[in-house]
Amino acid sequence: MNKKTMRDVQLGGKRVLVRVDFNVPLEGSIITDDTRIRAAIPTIQYILDQHPKSVILMSHLGRPKGERKEELSLRPAASALSKLLKYEVAFVDDCIGEKVEQSISDLADGGIILLENTRFHAGETKNDPELAIALAKHGDIFVNDAFGTAHRAHASNVGIRIIWKQSLDSS
Repeated sequence: MNKKTMRDVQLGGKRVLVRVDFNVPLEGSIITDDTRIRAAIPTIQYILDQHPKSVILMSHLGRPKGERKEELSLRPAASALSKLLKYEVAFVDDCIGEKVEQSISDLADGGIILLENTRFHAGETKNDPELAIALAKHGDIFVNDAFGTAHRAHASNVGIRIIWKQSLDSS
């Protein structure tokens, strides 16, 4: 199969959904090592340079086992990324649902939003097709920048790619 990279497609004016790896160590709400966030910056900056409609970031953090655990929220990652990029990064406290869809819709052109921890949903680690479909709806294009998690059959990386392939094959 011939896979495309983000440089092979038109990103301008599109909602670009990006799976990043922001599984960073925390002490309380303080990130003690931002290496993984810094590693995503070249990808995010490249996308921004293409003038997308929006950049929607999703990641997991820790092992909350399908439960909401505030100590595993990605909110600190949104703040850290804002400081590193010198660009406002919005945050929404879920990764699917009407509130998330409205938050994405409300973003100004070129805006960035980080969705809450995908592992707060039990379907993430079970590669639940319904969760993958709900996540896929957030973007026009999917970019997987979370290579450290690419081996995991989770809804936000494997499931979503299957949904995109099926939609491409049917069009």
